[in-house]
Amino acid sequence: VQLQASGGGLVQAGVSLRLSCVASGRTFSSYYMGWFRQAPGKEREFVAAVNCGIGTTTRYADSVKGRFTISRDNAKNTVYLQMNSLKPEDTAVYYCAAARSRVLYLRTDADFWGQGTQVTVSS
Repeated sequence: VQLQASGGGLVQAGVSLRLSCVASGRTFSSYYMGWFRQAPGKEREFVAAVNCGIGTTTRYADSVKGRFTISRDNAKNTVYLQMNSLKPEDTAVYYCAAARSRVLYLRTDADFWGQGTQVTVSS
């Protein structure tokens, strides 16, 4: 599957952004989906994940819990990351990821990666 992320930008602290990731193929609903991020000089870290199917189960990193929401629209082959109350420490390149058969949490869980979209939050 190919993943195309978009929606990043330069914003001020406190505002919201919504990232989108469109997947190719006809079996999108069967994939576990998630978002990771990588700040300069740091390792890529888990942000959020949603299970396959209709996406009733989600998981979040503690640093974004209560501010970010992951969701999926299988009819549009798209996974979203709604980011509210953005902070400067959220600045990173955000990557969407897909896994065939496991819930995403570790980088090694992902079978496919998107190209990344830059999010920069100024104070």
